[in-house]
Amino acid sequence: MSTPEELTLETIKQQISENDILLYMKGSPNQPMCGFSARTVQAVMECGQRFAYVDILQNPDIRAELPKYANWPTFPQLWVKGELVGGCDIVTEMHENGELKPMIEEAAPAAE
Repeated sequence: MSTPEELTLETIKQQISENDILLYMKGSPNQPMCGFSARTVQAVMECGQRFAYVDILQNPDIRAELPKYANWPTFPQLWVKGELVGGCDIVTEMHENGELKPMIEEAAPAAE
């Protein structure tokens, strides 16, 4: 039998593997629930590609386990192609210096 923590880790791994661009955040892109999530989601949205998100306020198990899995203590967390890019400061800085958009565009699934 898997523990609840192990099941949550499986969910996290599945979410990261199934979504090329994934943002773990507080709230939703239309209604971020903290300033850090708001700034991060704005930077990602300005890249012009669709992305998945997980509202950690609605998923306390993920909120508890993801920092251990990612070895990153805070939210939001942007994951691209299975790799943790970083949180608000890193994503905002990458957006400002032009590094984020090419990364997001390269990771975005081709339009069908």
